[in-house]
Amino acid sequence: MALTTVDCQSYRVAVASMTWADPKLRRGWLRRLAHVSDRSLTRRLDPLGGARMVDVTPKEPTHRRALARCRVMMAPETTALVASNAITKGDVLGTARIAGIQAAKRTSELIPMCHPLLVGTVHVNFNIGDDFVEVEAEVETVDRTGVEMEALTACGVAALTVYDMCKSSDRAMSIGELALWEKTGGSSGTWRRPLA
Repeated sequence: MALTTVDCQSYRVAVASMTWADPKLRRGWLRRLAHVSDRSLTRRLDPLGGARMVDVTPKEPTHRRALARCRVMMAPETTALVASNAITKGDVLGTARIAGIQAAKRTSELIPMCHPLLVGTVHVNFNIGDDFVEVEAEVETVDRTGVEMEALTACGVAALTVYDMCKSSDRAMSIGELALWEKTGGSSGTWRRPLA
């Protein structure tokens, strides 16, 4: 049984009446719900208001692509070691590339509402700067749902692998700026992150 518009309105009323919740939390929920259409809410909530996976079976498979990027910030000395393949654990970028590819293929096992899909191709590339390694992951498929989560997961796990491989040289490294940069395909079409 699917949620109706009345059920969605009831859900909003229930959130508004959460007297046990911190007022700021309640206002935040209401603000988020104000931008959610009834159709979107009924696709993402079960009859009891719990989260559920969106049904994509009626959709036609289309070509989809997503590009994500992040950075591993590190000391310039560590970056030089990575660039010269002199990290004691071995080939940092080769290992991180494999980890990113594996992660893209297993994303639905890590993200609860993410659909399992056939990943067509995964490219994980790196750009070495003075004090960072930029990770870029691009994922493509022909399927009923997008590959944004696969690209973000590949990027994040590749960055974590860079950290793991380099931590004996630089424990002060940090990972940040993980973001979707581009997606194509599906009913929403193409989206690109605006340049600042």
